[in-house]
Amino acid sequence: MALQIIRNDITKVTADAVVNSANPLPRYAAGSDAAVYKAAGRLRLLAARKKIGTIAVGDAAVTSAFSLPAKYIIHTVGPIWRGGDSGEQEDLRRCYVSCLRMAERYECDSVAFPLISTGIYGFPKPKALEIALTVFRNYLQYADMEIILVVFDRESFALTGNLFSDVKSFIDENYVDESMFITYNSSVANDSMSADEWTGREDRTNLLAAEPVARPYIPKKRRLEDVVAEVGESFQQSLFRRIDEKGYTDTEVYKRANLSRKLFSKIRSNPSYQPKKNTAVALALALRLSLDETKDFLARAGYAFSPGSVFDLIVSYFIEQGVYDIYTINLTLFEYEQPILGD
Repeated sequence: MALQIIRNDITKVTADAVVNSANPLPRYAAGSDAAVYKAAGRLRLLAARKKIGTIAVGDAAVTSAFSLPAKYIIHTVGPIWRGGDSGEQEDLRRCYVSCLRMAERYECDSVAFPLISTGIYGFPKPKALEIALTVFRNYLQYADMEIILVVFDRESFALTGNLFSDVKSFIDENYVDESMFITYNSSVANDSMSADEWTGREDRTNLLAAEPVARPYIPKKRRLEDVVAEVGESFQQSLFRRIDEKGYTDTEVYKRANLSRKLFSKIRSNPSYQPKKNTAVALALALRLSLDETKDFLARAGYAFSPGSVFDLIVSYFIEQGVYDIYTINLTLFEYEQPILGD
């Protein structure tokens, strides 16, 4: 997965590099900076940091990670929020860009970021999140690196704005608790009445039922040859046919789907590849499919959308709105504590 969003203490995240929202001077006092020093080993990290000296706002420098589960710590100095008219947003953007360049220089395959400057420096979290995701989105268009955005707790991450209010309303209006559906017991399922007899009984009883009652399934006899003939194209065949029809490249698709190149190569080389639902949905979004097209695409992998699934409703909402940006969708899924899209 190119971009992950997780809730954790960044000092416990395993990655090639961990970003520290640092003090400009070689010292530490409070906040996440102090937590990084404590976890890495205060004296050793401070000695390494003194060799670097002062770091300007927006710049980055590297030390060993010492006792952290990483190879390197990338120290960057974020801006103090002064109302937004003092270049703070551009300074914060430079922090993320500088860190990614450092990660490249040290040949890192993965890097974990906090939301820089949103602690004691007071940068508004929604603005900081927007800046971080814009930088990550642009970077991942041409680079292959795993970026992990680490959020400490729910208070550190709360989505706002009309878009997310609309999502909540859509879920509230369309969510169906699956426990509301009645499943027939074996005595009903094995009822030997004919369909006509059942219809007559249903007319007499359903009007008085307190809960909706489902008609039992009466299987129709079919030949095996007919069933096999209706199978049609596989998930893999459907995927690459649609890529060709839309004129997309493989790279465009797997990056828009938040998938790794390795996984996508596996899908292309394996005609019988069976994806996880998460992966299939991500590819449907990357292909910009309509809701009906998405349902057909998922069915070829053996999946369906359910009105009792918050995950399915969120994805359906964005498809209906014509919003296919996987970063926006993943933020919403993360907010609702649903699995995010990607491999």
